[in-house]
Amino acid sequence: MKAVTWQGHRKVSVETVPDPVIQQSNDAIIEVTSTAICGSDLHLYEVLGPFMTAGDIIGHEPMGRVVEAGSQSNLTAGDRVVIPFQIACGSCYMCQRGLQTQCETTQVRDQGMGAPLFGYSQLYGAVPGGQAEYLRVPHADYNPIKVGSELPDHRYLFLSDVLPTAWQAVAYTGLQRGDSVAVVGLGPIGQFSARIAKHLGMKVYAIDPVAERREMAARHGVMVFDTGEESIGQIREATEGRGPDGVVDAVGMEAHGSPIAKAAQLSAQFLPDAAGKAMMQNVGVDRLAALYSAIELVRRGGTISLSGVYGGSASPLPLLTLFDKQLTVKMGQANVKNWVDKILPLVEDPADPLGVDDFITHTLPLGDAPGAYEMFQKKQDGCIKVVLDPTLSPA
Repeated sequence: MKAVTWQGHRKVSVETVPDPVIQQSNDAIIEVTSTAICGSDLHLYEVLGPFMTAGDIIGHEPMGRVVEAGSQSNLTAGDRVVIPFQIACGSCYMCQRGLQTQCETTQVRDQGMGAPLFGYSQLYGAVPGGQAEYLRVPHADYNPIKVGSELPDHRYLFLSDVLPTAWQAVAYTGLQRGDSVAVVGLGPIGQFSARIAKHLGMKVYAIDPVAERREMAARHGVMVFDTGEESIGQIREATEGRGPDGVVDAVGMEAHGSPIAKAAQLSAQFLPDAAGKAMMQNVGVDRLAALYSAIELVRRGGTISLSGVYGGSASPLPLLTLFDKQLTVKMGQANVKNWVDKILPLVEDPADPLGVDDFITHTLPLGDAPGAYEMFQKKQDGCIKVVLDPTLSPA
């Protein structure tokens, strides 16, 4: 089969690799019909190279149809399914508490990490990912989300990651109808975080340096601002001088405006593997401009929800400010199956309340992945969300 593989810093390629096979009785094999490039994939492309091996199949936002089902998978050939990005058992202590990313059955204990993720480095199990023609799905008796056959892929695809991640980001603010929330970063997660908050009746402000991203959010009733102190001042003024009740940081470790941390991150990519891993695990730092903005912006006693991925082990935090402002911070990988029941009716609603029809900016053949990664990383051609279609022929 054809699959998108990691080959080095800012380098992916489409290669012919062995087809996946059933390994356990609760496995399934799906033929991938749509698979998206996530902002988190850009962390592999840019800064997490020390934990990657050339040839790793990447991607964690796939859906498709079952072509082979293990005897204990609860699936049959022909089922249409969306695959959550984490692999969980559904029955352990953590899964039963809605913490599927901490699944005790599947935890990557040799790395000290939680549940494995599709296509996401040695840290998360080195599981072959979903930017491919076919995908082996472990724990298919629990993980896949069965969906109907009437609606197009794009209505369901983002149940794999983007929508649950955005829903959790808003839920973790603890806010209610009428409260105010600011979203820092209007990439895919920020777009839906803003729309979900708006759908739930909140006053929503959003900050992003890219005009096309601001324009997309504005189409959905979000008040948008460019980055900078002036924008923070305007949002604070609009919230009676206090700042919003909560802030969602939808940017993460590669925030703009952090040149020293960027240099430190990138230097690890060019060290020998062992040294690069040690640097990231022990003295790695994130680019924290977005988080610092969130801390500055949120009102005293407010909540910051981190949905952007952070990976540094030595990132400096302004604990004095966090303590003095009495802030609550909640974070973590999205527990996909914990939120799906709330989101599924919205993506199937003909009225499209979350604007799923207005999200994908580029649909490309799987073979065009190298150019798509570069375009997404450089924010070219108005690129906000790319979906790869393995059934299309390369341009």
